[in-house]
Amino acid sequence: MATPKSIPLFPAYAELKDFDWRDYEQLDQFFNDQPNWCREHWDWARDYLIFLGRNKSEHTYIRFRSDIEKFLLWSFLIAEKPAVDFRKNDVLDYAEFFFKPPQTWIGLTNVDKFVPTAGMYEFNKSWKPFRYIAEGSDIDKKKYRPSQQSMLAMFSAISGFYTHLMENEIALGNPAVLAKKDCKRLVKDAQVKETKRLDQDQWDLLLTTVEQMADEDALFERNLFLIAAMKTMFLRISELAERDDWIPVMSHFWQDDEKNWWLKIYGKGKKIRDISVPDSFLPYLERYRLWRGLSALPGRQEKQPIVEKIRGAGGMSGRQLARLVHQVLDKTYETMKSQSGEKAAQIFKDVSPHWLRHTGASMEIERGRALKDVSEDLGHSSMATTDTVYVQTSAKKRAESGKSREV
Repeated sequence: MATPKSIPLFPAYAELKDFDWRDYEQLDQFFNDQPNWCREHWDWARDYLIFLGRNKSEHTYIRFRSDIEKFLLWSFLIAEKPAVDFRKNDVLDYAEFFFKPPQTWIGLTNVDKFVPTAGMYEFNKSWKPFRYIAEGSDIDKKKYRPSQQSMLAMFSAISGFYTHLMENEIALGNPAVLAKKDCKRLVKDAQVKETKRLDQDQWDLLLTTVEQMADEDALFERNLFLIAAMKTMFLRISELAERDDWIPVMSHFWQDDEKNWWLKIYGKGKKIRDISVPDSFLPYLERYRLWRGLSALPGRQEKQPIVEKIRGAGGMSGRQLARLVHQVLDKTYETMKSQSGEKAAQIFKDVSPHWLRHTGASMEIERGRALKDVSEDLGHSSMATTDTVYVQTSAKKRAESGKSREV
């Protein structure tokens, strides 16, 4: 029996908030052709995803949307069974499907889910739920396998969805929690954890590259400010993005009575924190503000977005900010490739914007700054989190003590 054709279920966050079935006739027709419980599940998932986008971040919305979309498609088209009726074995069956999806559900490029056509949003025929990142010219989809990180993210998203259903008295239990314990595709990891970060030479090249870009074309002043800010103050990209309930504005930079500069940030879990702003960052802040036609340093009443759009009013979304970062990463990759070859440059293809946060925090700890102070700037609720993610002293000691072993 042929595998049913997959379709996208959820548009971008902005479109989902104001969703109107009249704008998505193809999707509406799909649910008209399915049992009533399918549309009901879609409604529950939409409510959960909007909650994530509103209360967490657009990045969290995108990450969870991908996994919940795959899960519901499997429920609708493969299992043909309501997810609220699933037991542990049903979720384990899905985990096997997730680990080895049909090739017709695997794409090679990242494309939009829906395309605007004649005032409507239609399915993008090129879209697939899974994506295989081929190495070079090798595009054999049979080689697709999700990473352990992807498997864990999948269980996290599904478990969160079931928790939402339980809290709203829709589901009676969370089979994803039970399935995760017995999933044979998950490997218990006792490896030395390696923080995803740049080393000093790589960071120096990245910063030099974006400085040169800004010197040659003033439009890249935003890129320079953004990258310097994210690394120096350990920022998540969502923390500089405009959201429904928070707009980062220039007055969030403030100075205390001792002339110390701080940046007020609205972070994960709806927590507001103040991050210390080092003196070394102030020249980048001044340079950026002067380019925007502002005074060198912010005042307490300024309402201009910290990172504003070139066209239109207001701040930028997380996706737009990420695009600015990747412009610089791509340029740095080309520079490194010409200097040291493709193998050395590959790391700049692997880097995500979040690496800048990791890079800054790791370097601060290495130079001897108190773990407690770094932890508070990061916005961690516990120093144990900072210690687990950023401090690898025990691993280094273990490696050092192991060097002298005899064969």
